[in-house]
Amino acid sequence: MIAAMIPLVSIVGKSNSGKTTLIEKLVVELTRRGHRVATIKHNRHGFDIDHEGKDSWRHKQAGAVAVVVASPGRAALIEDTPGDYNLAELRDRYIRDADVILAEGFKKNPHPKVEVCRTELRAERLCGAGDNLIALVGDRPIAAEVPWFDWNDAAAVADMIERRFLGGKERK
Repeated sequence: MIAAMIPLVSIVGKSNSGKTTLIEKLVVELTRRGHRVATIKHNRHGFDIDHEGKDSWRHKQAGAVAVVVASPGRAALIEDTPGDYNLAELRDRYIRDADVILAEGFKKNPHPKVEVCRTELRAERLCGAGDNLIALVGDRPIAAEVPWFDWNDAAAVADMIERRFLGGKERK
């Protein structure tokens, strides 16, 4: 599949609202249905998968513009970027052979969003219809301009993603 054609769905919400847990459930459910799912996680604080003293770290320190670490069944790319890529740039640059991309941590992007809301956090919603909000997921129903799904019903959220972004039918 051409990367530019892979649909992006952002899972957004306040800190500790359950975004990662929902993405895990959706990956399991969509994969069980035969879809290839990729994820993109944004970390505004930065991260490091390359550790001081390791060969790959030494290659990068020596001036390599990119380092690929490969083993049977897995590969990772380490490269410096000119800035903070947006979701479409990340998709187009790095994601291949996926049917859908679920993103976490990109609150201000223009792509369709599912917001996770938990009543115990007592927080204002992050998104409205003008933010390309397509659904709410939470522990208690919320009156909104978009459908609400129960936190424990990842299958229903997966159904919505299939209908809207994957041609409406299971791939099995």
